[in-house]
Parts: sequence; structure tokens; C-alpha cells
Amino acid sequence: MKMGFVAMSGTRAYNKELMEFGLTLPGFVERSKVVASLPSLGLLTLAAMTPQPFDIEYLEVPELGSLHSLPGGFDAVAISSYSAQINEAYILADRYRAEGVKVILGGLHVTALPEEASPHADTIVLGEGEPLWPQLLHDLEQNRMQKVYDARETSFDLAQAPMPRFDLLDPAKYNRLTIQTHRGCTLDCEFCAASIRISPRFKTKPVGKVVSEVQKIKEIWNRPFIEFADDNTFANKRHGKELVRALIPEGIRWFTETDISVAQDEELLQLMKESGCAQILVGLESPVADGLDGLELHSNWKRKQFDHYHEAIDVIQRNGITVNGCFVLGLDNTDTSSFERIWEFVNTSGLFEVQITVLTPFPGTPLYKRLKEEGRILHDGEWQRCSLFDVNFQPKNMSVSDLETGLRNLGERLYNSDFTAFRRKRFFDRIRGRPQHTSTT
Repeated sequence: MKMGFVAMSGTRAYNKELMEFGLTLPGFVERSKVVASLPSLGLLTLAAMTPQPFDIEYLEVPELGSLHSLPGGFDAVAISSYSAQINEAYILADRYRAEGVKVILGGLHVTALPEEASPHADTIVLGEGEPLWPQLLHDLEQNRMQKVYDARETSFDLAQAPMPRFDLLDPAKYNRLTIQTHRGCTLDCEFCAASIRISPRFKTKPVGKVVSEVQKIKEIWNRPFIEFADDNTFANKRHGKELVRALIPEGIRWFTETDISVAQDEELLQLMKESGCAQILVGLESPVADGLDGLELHSNWKRKQFDHYHEAIDVIQRNGITVNGCFVLGLDNTDTSSFERIWEFVNTSGLFEVQITVLTPFPGTPLYKRLKEEGRILHDGEWQRCSLFDVNFQPKNMSVSDLETGLRNLGERLYNSDFTAFRRKRFFDRIRGRPQHTSTT
């Protein structure tokens, strides 16, 4: 039986004006493009659990318009997609089914909206895929697949995680490959649509397994750049230190997402740098303290860290690790003044890189549920607007037009070539002990 693992890839804003604007400012959508161009680690993991009798292939579909015929000649396909591309995934699934190909759909979006996804698939997988994948394959071979495989009440032990099928990839297509060191997050941010929605219990992968995956990637790529596909890599500092110590001999460079608390542990920072950490992305979210109130459902941890933001950024970058500070535009406790405040923060904090996105009510998140109850979702079900750059909700303290204009204007200031060069020069001057300046751009 020939089985395809098909990832919907690529990213684009629904707003055509914004997309054209982004093309003139490469940094504006740089991070989202990196994410969208990463291989699907979930599909590579399921491929690793698919035994020899299956003839398997991994492929990526950037846009349906580029397909003149269905690829693969498959008997069955497992399709993965972000919410922004889910409608195209459904179209692709329908085309496969029309040709008699069995279709399996799963992931965050499908888990959030199973009733929507089910008509487009022969079966859907809810929650983590690993616990039920062997049974699904057995049922597929016997031509008796169930309509739903529900693992939401089952937690997969990452100690049992298989080696992803990195060998299915052409490394020349990517500027980085991904490895997962844990699932879930100790924080519970209202807007977060990451693995916490699939695996609400925080759990770590044994360090030995992570190192083995690094070594497997090195077999196909001499000097790889690794992205740890985690929600918060150093939420567990003990595990984090064990991990980076084990990475030191591997001679790789890597990037990850974590929280600002790494600044409180100089030993950890030094180990991170020694093990090849090039940059961390930190969710700062707001340039004002009030903007952080209520972002987390069970604590107000980020609000409590706000007064130390500048100092923490300086400590991290002083250790030679650049910080990509992420801000969310349109938070309930912010208004139009937040755009200028973000500019001031980036200008005075020394941030090497910055990411701005629009507050996005992804399906399955508490934010989506709340905004829907409040009648503030503007185009419900139009998931192509879940791009992180399109406005699909009514902001609380500004108009939709204010938010769209603020995004464009702030992006133009932050990502123009002069200010980008200034930010990067400032970082290297800081490392070399040279005088610091602020920009007046």
C-alpha cells in the first residue's frame, strides 16, 4: 500500500494590500515564512511509526493553484495543515477522495473542529496522533477504518517517541530542521494555539532521544541549523540544562522559543551559548504592563515580569544570544498608543530582532471562545484570516482600521533597512563594549 504524508505549506496574508506591503519589507513576515517553510514534524513522526509493508512518501503542497494533477499515486494520504490553509487542505482531501484515495486528517485545527473536518476525510485523528496510529494503520489494511480516532483522553509518553523520518527530506529545501524536546507549556495563555491544545499536560522528551535526533539530522546535513519546535523549551530548567550540556559536543547552531525567565540563570545562558544557541524568541506581548493583565488563564506571571523586561533582554544578549521579542497588536488592555510604545520599547531595549503579529482568535483557543461569546469575531469560519497578520475580530479600544493601519505603519518603521541595520549593529557594539545609541528613525 502506498501512503502519502502531505503537508500544506507556505504562508500569506488574506489582506492583499498587506501581502504586497510585506513583500517590500522582508523582515515584516520573515518569521512566519520560516515557520511555514519548516517540514511537518508531526507527519515525519507518524511516518516513522508506519511499518515496512507501507510504501511511504513525504511531500509539501504550497498552493493548490500550482497543482495540475494530484501527486503521488497514493492509496491513502495523511494531510496536515495550519488553520490558515485548512480550507485548501479540505479541497485537496476532497480531490483525493474523489479518486478513491483514503484520507486521514488530524492536528490542532481538526482537533478543535472535528465536525467541520469530518466530511472531508475517511477518518480524523483527535489529540496526539501517536497513541492510535498503529491501530489506525491496522484498520486501514483491513479496510475497516473508524470515522474517528480520539486520543484526547490519552497522553503519549515522549520516552516512546520514534525517530522522525528525516531521511524523507531533501535538506537543500530548508534553512533549518525541527526537533521537539517537549510538549505543552507551564503557562496557559488565552491566545495560544500551540501544542498545549493537543497536549495540555506538560511533558519532556528524554535528552538522549533529542541528541539522537540531532545526530540523525547530522547524517544528512553536515552543519545543521536546528529549531526546537517547542512552546517553551526552558520551562523546566533542570531538563533544559541537561539538554544544552548534552548538545555542546554536537557542534550545531539552534533557535527556540522560551520565556524571559532564562535571564535569571546565568549558568543556563552560558550553557545555551556554548551549545550553539543563536537566538531565542520571547513572547513579550505588550510594551505596557496593563496589556499583560489577564493574558494567562491561571496566573499573571508575564505581568509580574514586565518591570524586568529591559534588564532581562540585556542579560541574555550580553551572553551573546540574540533576542527576538514578539509583540501582539490589538490586546484588550491596549489602545492606539501601543504602536508608538512598541517602537519606543524596541528602540530603547536593545532588542536584536522584533516580531509583531495581530491578536488572532484561532479555533480551539480560550480567546476564540471568549470573543465569539462577546460577538467580536468578524468573519467566523474564514480560517484563511488566521494568518497572524489579518484582523478578524473587533478590538476593544480601537477600530479595525486603526489596528490595520497601526500594523502597517509600525512594520514600516521596524523593518526598514536602516533600522534593521541599526538594531544589529547595536547588538554587536554591545558585545564588543562600544557606546550604545538609540535611533531617531
